[in-house]
Amino acid sequence: MSKNYNNLAQQIIELIGGSSNVVNVTHCMTRLRFNLKDMSIPKDDELKKLTEVLGVARSGGQYQIIIGQTVNEVYDAVVSVGNLSQSAPIEKQIDQVKIKKTWKDIGNTVLNKIAGSLTPLIPMLIAASMFKMLVAVLGPTMLNVLSVHSDLYRLFSFVGDAGFYFLPIAIGYTSAKQFGTSPILGIFLGAIMLDPELVKIVSAGKPFTVYGIPMHLTNYASSVVPILLSVWIMSYVERFFNKHITASLRTIFAPTLTIAIMLPLSLCVLGPLGGFLGEYVSKGIISFGQMGGLAAIIGVGLIGAFWEILVMTGMHLVMISAMITIVAQTGHDNFILLGSIAASFAVAGMSLGASLRLKDKKEKSLAFSYFVANIIGGVTEPALYGLAIKYRRPFLGMMIGGFIGGIYAAITHVSAYVVVPVANFMSLSCYVGGSTANFINGVISGVIAFLVAALATYLIGVVPKGSEVK
Repeated sequence: MSKNYNNLAQQIIELIGGSSNVVNVTHCMTRLRFNLKDMSIPKDDELKKLTEVLGVARSGGQYQIIIGQTVNEVYDAVVSVGNLSQSAPIEKQIDQVKIKKTWKDIGNTVLNKIAGSLTPLIPMLIAASMFKMLVAVLGPTMLNVLSVHSDLYRLFSFVGDAGFYFLPIAIGYTSAKQFGTSPILGIFLGAIMLDPELVKIVSAGKPFTVYGIPMHLTNYASSVVPILLSVWIMSYVERFFNKHITASLRTIFAPTLTIAIMLPLSLCVLGPLGGFLGEYVSKGIISFGQMGGLAAIIGVGLIGAFWEILVMTGMHLVMISAMITIVAQTGHDNFILLGSIAASFAVAGMSLGASLRLKDKKEKSLAFSYFVANIIGGVTEPALYGLAIKYRRPFLGMMIGGFIGGIYAAITHVSAYVVVPVANFMSLSCYVGGSTANFINGVISGVIAFLVAALATYLIGVVPKGSEVK
């Protein structure tokens, strides 16, 4: 396997202009992300012809090569073969590349920063969601195996809640790494927002000031936007003090002054602003989802149809942030999660339908591997780029499946109670927490999305470039 990855790595290095053209290379869950000196050198068409490459993209000043579930192994091989550094700071390297920024580039950069801040949280959110799922399944609402007063029930409850309650601390760390500031100060800033004394002040509802500046009484538990904004601004504040304070005094005064400046900025301006934006965006989405009648039903269906397009453009991160906030504030979601889960199962259905329709053994095998990666591993991008984008027609089958699955969930008034941040079969556990009928209808909506997408993809057909597959 390693020899194959080394061969692939060698080809990739050559087709992007050699190691000398690479400023920095990193990777996310499915893509190699290069910062290049000359973005005109890479040979897109030849890279796309490589069997293991699902596609290429130019976004946010980066040259991205979509690999799929083996991206970690390919990344290690690229670093080894190209004699590249795994630890070079991304921010410093990007500064060396002279790129004319457009509004699209700025938007992509913002979305990349958000993705980089939220993606590392997935293991924590998965673990927390599993404990919350156990509470729902074993508790009085379903199997009634555990009493609400039992130690195990209480243990699973606070463990599950902790993963969401302390989001500002976790995001403080991940976002600090994205914005090139101290991760420890990022954690500290998040901890300040959740300090028990601040919680008491907010709960009391009495006026409070920071250096004489009135503080808006905001609860930051489970919030996302306030800490993201605060760490972003903190990155400039800390950089200023590190630059202007002499080395002998920097260790003591740079972090102290940074936090001192950030206190009024975070607690009086940025935090409330983030909370305000998150609150009203969420209220808007909740209002749309609770409109009732045909509008709400079609809305869920459209999320199911277009969710994966949002994933490819990065706009789904805005929806995810709102979704996390909605569940944290209301305890359930009957809009975004319904459509997004239907969409995930539609991707798996598309993969299976394409695998059954394709005649070429290699392509059939790849399509089936995308199905396994999705339904078991929760990774949808290999199917999106290896089937939907490559062959075009499967995209329509996937959208039809997501739309119909979402419509069924909306018609049966399904609600999701737990955010399960994976796109595999375990995502259906988010419907646990309500009635048994709620869970059954949630599962049925996923099955419908899967079967409809598989059937639609099979009937519409898969047309490889330059040939017709009968």
